[in-house]
Amino acid sequence: MKTQFFYFLLTLFSLQSGAQNISPQQYIETYKDLAIREMKRMGVPASITLAQGLLETESGNGVLVKKSNNHFGIKCKSSWSGGSVSHDDDANGECFRKYNSAEDSYRDHSNFLRGSDRYSFLFKLDPKDYKAWAYGLKKAGYATNPAYPQMLIKSIEDYNLQQYTLIAINEVPVYDGSQYASDNESVPAVQVRNQESASASQPEINFDISDKKIFNGVKAVYAQQGTSLLAIASMHKIDLVKLLEFNDMKEDGLLKRDSWIFLERKLNEGKADYYITEADEYVEDIAQDNALQVSSIKQFNNLEDNQLVKKGTKIYLKKQGDATARNTGEKAGGNTQQKNSTSDNKVKWHEVQPKEGLYAIARKYNVTVQELRDWNNLSTDDLKIGQKLIISK
Repeated sequence: MKTQFFYFLLTLFSLQSGAQNISPQQYIETYKDLAIREMKRMGVPASITLAQGLLETESGNGVLVKKSNNHFGIKCKSSWSGGSVSHDDDANGECFRKYNSAEDSYRDHSNFLRGSDRYSFLFKLDPKDYKAWAYGLKKAGYATNPAYPQMLIKSIEDYNLQQYTLIAINEVPVYDGSQYASDNESVPAVQVRNQESASASQPEINFDISDKKIFNGVKAVYAQQGTSLLAIASMHKIDLVKLLEFNDMKEDGLLKRDSWIFLERKLNEGKADYYITEADEYVEDIAQDNALQVSSIKQFNNLEDNQLVKKGTKIYLKKQGDATARNTGEKAGGNTQQKNSTSDNKVKWHEVQPKEGLYAIARKYNVTVQELRDWNNLSTDDLKIGQKLIISK
């Protein structure tokens, strides 16, 4: 009787333990959309991302992923400033990166590959060629297991992961190998301009990226379209979150146009009184081209996020004494366009949740960190659980 009871308990325990595991198919179904999105954002084939996730996490059941949300076995490295956990791998007690969510891990995996000179050659490969990518990862030293490429290829073929690569294949960003380097190496495609010695409309002087210059009184580099923001942050040893904040950007990735990238906070007011747009320009581009915070440009001119301003419009770079003088349609020469605007005077609030910071809240509501600071009179970035923040003007 005791023996039967023992086997009953053993069977029950086994069933409960098995119920906690997920199958490879369940892992793929859960994370395929993240892999597709990251391929569109950074160019890492979705099939490779999913195959690595399956292998590194043991289909989502491994010890490391359960305690750290680390889906790709990325170790801390000297540049990592986030959370970490200790885990036995090639040696005992190694430092691995810890993430708040699987999404953060998938995003960091793409940044890790694209922002490093070590893996730059991979992005010259055809994203549909998963075998070349698999062997390329081994060649670059991603894993020590000599069978790593074959294991990735087997997963891709067994679970038809190539279908997810094909979904995103037409939206992969174009790679320019000259724009990626790691640590202190120079990036030839990134230019630095001194405003006093170069034309305001077109940069002519190329400098090494480590040679910071001043634009409108703010340290900046001039970067070409397609440049990785992560690479710029790494070059100048600036936290990526801070670099995004300095430039009023909500997401990292590749630049969509040639642009100034600021290495410190932009100004609240410009040195000139106003600026005449030379073409149809978005508010964010105007702010970037004048080294001003987006919130200042919006306030001085009654503009909105992502608003397109017509060519020849006078844009105030300083606060005007008469609020009625500020408008989005004052054309050079005296012509005025009327702007129909609506405003919601009802204040919107957000209650701070555990482990939530200003940057995460800003991204959630599509506003800037500086706007949150201004609206809530914050002198520091420290938040308390339950604190209520104004999240719209």
